[in-house]
Amino acid sequence: MRYLIETYGCQMNKAESAALETIFRERGWLPADAAAEADLVLINTCSVRATAENRAWGRIDLYASLKRERAAAKARPLSLVVAGCMAERLKRGLKERQPAVDYVVGTFQKQAFGLALDAVEQALPPAEIEESPAFVFSRSHREPGAFRSFLPIMHGCDNFCSYCIVPYLRGREVSRKPEDILAELEELEDAGVRELTLLGQNVNSYSWKGEGGELDFAGLLRLVSERLRSRGSGGIRWVRFLTSHPKDLSERVIRVLAEDELFCRHVQLCAQSGSDRVLAAMNRRYTSGDYLALVERMKAAIPGLSLSSDILVGFPGETEEDLEATLELMRKVGFAYSFMYHYNPREGTPAAAMEGRVPDRVKRERLARVIELQKRLTREIMESRVGAVDEVLVEGLSRRKKSEVLGRTQRDEMVVFPAPASRVGSFARVRLTGLSGNTFRAEELVP
Repeated sequence: MRYLIETYGCQMNKAESAALETIFRERGWLPADAAAEADLVLINTCSVRATAENRAWGRIDLYASLKRERAAAKARPLSLVVAGCMAERLKRGLKERQPAVDYVVGTFQKQAFGLALDAVEQALPPAEIEESPAFVFSRSHREPGAFRSFLPIMHGCDNFCSYCIVPYLRGREVSRKPEDILAELEELEDAGVRELTLLGQNVNSYSWKGEGGELDFAGLLRLVSERLRSRGSGGIRWVRFLTSHPKDLSERVIRVLAEDELFCRHVQLCAQSGSDRVLAAMNRRYTSGDYLALVERMKAAIPGLSLSSDILVGFPGETEEDLEATLELMRKVGFAYSFMYHYNPREGTPAAAMEGRVPDRVKRERLARVIELQKRLTREIMESRVGAVDEVLVEGLSRRKKSEVLGRTQRDEMVVFPAPASRVGSFARVRLTGLSGNTFRAEELVP
């Protein structure tokens, strides 16, 4: 039998889709190249923004139509599964809106996913999938030939930012047992992974309490480094992590990043706004001054550090002065890039009931100004880097020229340079010679 997976949203969703794909493969299912070949389509959804849900509904309705067409033609049946945050938020309401959906697999139901496959394999009618009493971490999966992998170390979030639906869908924070993290890390390294990203909704609030004592995120980073160095294989040479809340990035974490070259010189540090008034309404629990002081300490301790961010505009009650404070924070920090979006209310969050809604026209205009500034900042930073010598991990072939390869620096910059396909998966030392859009052109330096 054949399956097709479509994944939307964050890297955690991608990691969870990969874990579900492992279940398919262990049962002998094969990936389908197109929906026409599939016996089952799984859509792993996101609910963080309304636009993400609208996109998912479009795909769900498309496959529902395909399912009806097959039934009318008495062709091979198609099973439709919806997973992820949207499944957790809507639960049975999702099937009420689109009856063609066979299974709704929420955050705490993935452990019972095999029951759905049992029914599909045996041509049985769909049945309800029950929730597990607690979240259970799935094993990571790596596609053959992939040299980067994502390793979940915690799940859920305790921050309850007033605009965010995540804590209500993924639950409270649960940290993964360090022994399990290290065991999976070894498996990934043995499978050929060269770069690893540790994942969590708020990764630097990792906190484990067990028989061996307590371990925070800084302690886990040191443990990861010690384990990799003790193995001596040199397989995984770079480690990243996502996503960091500014209030939880400790001085101990900064010291680890400064002292250990295993950890990449790039941090995604979500600011959201530069206005103290808006940050308070968002329940972010830091001020713009706190954020800038943290950035100053990080840059002083970690030479060559690159920072990226999330920027949210049009939050209820936001004024022109608030937007200007955000623009000023962006200028002071100098983000290499940002994920920028305007506010959309999510039902069930405190912000959805707040007064002072910003008109859509104003939100779009403000977002355009933020994007324009970020483009300029990105260009200035990239231009300042031309001529620099850096190391890249070669990730694949260039889409434009098969005689060139595409790599990524520790600073999360994309670099293209002439090299044979055999270099994919290896590290190379290059000189940045110019720019092509938001990608560096480079030449490899021969040792």
